[in-house]
Amino acid sequence: MTKLLNPLPPRGTLGMDVLNRIKDLLLTGRVMPGERLSLRSMAEALGVSMMPVREAVYRLISDQALEVAPNRSIRVPVMSAEQFDEITRIRLLIEGYAVREAVAHVTPALIQSLRDLNQELALRMSEGGDSLGKAVLVNKALHFSLYETAHMPMLMKIIESSWLRIGPVLNYDLRSGSERTENQTAVGHHARMISALEQADADAAAAALQDDIRSAYCYIVEKQWPKKAPDVSVQSALS
Repeated sequence: MTKLLNPLPPRGTLGMDVLNRIKDLLLTGRVMPGERLSLRSMAEALGVSMMPVREAVYRLISDQALEVAPNRSIRVPVMSAEQFDEITRIRLLIEGYAVREAVAHVTPALIQSLRDLNQELALRMSEGGDSLGKAVLVNKALHFSLYETAHMPMLMKIIESSWLRIGPVLNYDLRSGSERTENQTAVGHHARMISALEQADADAAAAALQDDIRSAYCYIVEKQWPKKAPDVSVQSALS
């Protein structure tokens, strides 16, 4: 993780800046399940003392985004198939709801921004290699810019909490150069969603978003837990 951290600029609230920087690594899946974290190394990489890093890490532990291993080291949680099923069902509900609520606030500028992000996502997927890391960042920006349009801060906190848990697992989708990446499956779902948003069709927009979540879920279950069949309740939820 530490090689992904750069020194913080000398501005803002230090504790919150540190927390947001570590959150961003989790949200965008740039750390792996089971990866151990060194508070000292993170503090050195960020150019800060141990105190704000320790406070940020223990706040993330309380949110279950990080955990204390049996040997007392801090690590990114290793998610079970059952936990992944549960979080995916929750995501289908709350992110679908966020899209529905956002429809009333959609503007032409947002539509253009979403299209630009989706085109960049397609480009990064086509380039492959190191660009897949950038694809993860673009995908997160696309989703969150839409969810924020709902103007529901509490809902955003719930969505962020689920992404903090799910982000590291998504390494196995966008970062792996999978068939979904080669076929730009997410780009197609996003395009459908954006068209529905432009037409103020909340049902179609939410359905496209949920299809995006389901397709990633099925791929990850197949690769991470090959002996486990995808949860039928996830596949059929809200269909």
